[in-house]
Amino acid sequence: MLIAAAALGVLAIAGEITPWLLLALIFAVGTGQALTSPTWQTLQPELVTADERQQAISLGAVNQNLARAVGPAIGGIVLAVSSAGTVFLINAVTFVAVIAVIARWRGSRPASALPREHVGEAIRAGSRYLTASPALRVILLRAGLFVFFASAIWALLPLTARSQLHLGSGGYGLLLGGVGVGAVAGALLLPRLRSRLSPGALLTIGSLGMAAVALVLGYVHVIALVAVALAVSGLTWILALSTLNSLYQLTLPSWVKARGMAFYLVVFQGGTAVGSAVLGLAAQHAGLSPTLLIAAVGLAIGPLVGLRYRFRPIPPQEFLPSGDWPQPHLAAGSPAGGPVLVTAEYRALPAREADLVAALREARFSRRRTGASSWRVWQDSSDPSRILEQFVVASWAEHLRQHARVTQRDQARLDKVRALTAPDSPTTVTHWLAVQPGQPG
Repeated sequence: MLIAAAALGVLAIAGEITPWLLLALIFAVGTGQALTSPTWQTLQPELVTADERQQAISLGAVNQNLARAVGPAIGGIVLAVSSAGTVFLINAVTFVAVIAVIARWRGSRPASALPREHVGEAIRAGSRYLTASPALRVILLRAGLFVFFASAIWALLPLTARSQLHLGSGGYGLLLGGVGVGAVAGALLLPRLRSRLSPGALLTIGSLGMAAVALVLGYVHVIALVAVALAVSGLTWILALSTLNSLYQLTLPSWVKARGMAFYLVVFQGGTAVGSAVLGLAAQHAGLSPTLLIAAVGLAIGPLVGLRYRFRPIPPQEFLPSGDWPQPHLAAGSPAGGPVLVTAEYRALPAREADLVAALREARFSRRRTGASSWRVWQDSSDPSRILEQFVVASWAEHLRQHARVTQRDQARLDKVRALTAPDSPTTVTHWLAVQPGQPG
């Protein structure tokens, strides 16, 4: 990102930048952001004690989204008094400070005895966790819906400033300054609002506030009123994004936090990019005001979607590692590279067969989140109290990681299963290794 920003500055000052070169260098900056952002959000909670982690995550979310609003405002003001090249060069210098801090920092995470995951395995593990977590899917759905329509405000603001308010780059920079002022106010108000309102209520306020701002931008041509509306947009933007960001982070255990946040950023950045492109084309063909009206309606619909897909906040302590799972035994000489089939045979308490099956179905999310690629439960046709659970893990190493990934929340579900089994018939767990072609049985 430093190299790309410096190149943008030098080329802009020299007057040698072209549209395609600009897009290529911005693409490089975006690639760097995709690599660093999930890591930043994983490191922040590690810098504090466990009882301060929730506050650290919330503060990190506020800082990140405050920077999204204040950074463009500062850039707009610098642009108004200097040039685009100066803005890019100042941006490049900021990366030097970040690199200096990272070079001095040393992590305290304990080393794992398990082999390092391949990047492809890590991505698949993160994807499995996401697809098996209804709470995370709801957050991603509502985040994507919000940023798709909210992106119209930022994408169409330059067009609003030029065509409806007849402002130049200096006036546009001052409008962005209004966004920054509102964002700072939102950051100051957020802790008090968060203690009084639910995440759903905060996102509703953010969505409706952004909808009102879209209507003002579309139909009000008074500069002072637009500036006030943009200050409101900075405030509501902070409320909405900090709520989504912190709630998502708090719904992830530590082992999957970075890769989980990567999926969140794909939805957030992807929704912003697609929304900006789609609504930009709509403005080109239908006009600016009708497009902003569409964005306002979409933002107002978001809270209605929340009535069907509600947030499910989970206490952070439920994501702490369980830590009491014994290591499975692997006989000497056994192949450990292929998939592993794990079976667990249960004997249900009398007349509790249906309850045990229901508890196992609920626990399937835990199996899938921690590493299972497939899962199924079977019931003996001649003896309904005999119930078999089976799931497949990609490799023996992945199954060892699965044991380490079990959280207190997962353990509570498995304890519920255990409570429904007959105490005089211990559960039998068997690990089956795949026999490869040509391999002796």
